[in-house]
Amino acid sequence: MSSSLNRHPGINLGATDPKTHIDAEETVFGFWVFLMSDLVLFALLFATYATMLGGTDGGPGPRDIFEIGGAALETGVLLLSSLTFGMASIAMKYGESRQRLMLWLGVTLLLGLVFLGLELKDFAQWAAQGAVPSRSGWLSALTALLGTHGLHVAAGCLWIVVMMVQVQVFGLRSEVKLRIIRLALFWHLLDIVWIGIFSVVYLGGLA
Repeated sequence: MSSSLNRHPGINLGATDPKTHIDAEETVFGFWVFLMSDLVLFALLFATYATMLGGTDGGPGPRDIFEIGGAALETGVLLLSSLTFGMASIAMKYGESRQRLMLWLGVTLLLGLVFLGLELKDFAQWAAQGAVPSRSGWLSALTALLGTHGLHVAAGCLWIVVMMVQVQVFGLRSEVKLRIIRLALFWHLLDIVWIGIFSVVYLGGLA
């Protein structure tokens, strides 16, 4: 089997850009190793959260501060951003206009910022109710889990801005494509982690 027909996790460019596709083999594998280490971090945060579920110390608990409507909205926004990033990846793969790629990256960035705004609104509302990290072990674990995910989304938004600048300045060079492929994997991973947060933290907390 030729190298151009090999497949790797992430978008494959074998049919449209064989050279970059071959270069991606080692690069994408290395990035997946990093992502797996990031998943270990989130697994530890989930385990800590589960351990502290009963540690409210008489303070607010899940039923006191969670609103399923707001959490569902955040979930919808983040999942939609995964779709728009997929559209950006397709635009890059098939050599569509640079403007189309920039459009989809811009929409993804906007959705990421909306998600962060909604999450910051939640933190502000919880603080107004006295649900701050220092109040109990459960709130500390909750803040650590949500805050770490939020910081990852913020880093992803910054990364999107950097890639939009690079696309505009350098065009779709091989190096730029490889960075967008890695960014796409990073962004989709954050969506997967959030599905876990929504299921375990929000739905589990209100069950």
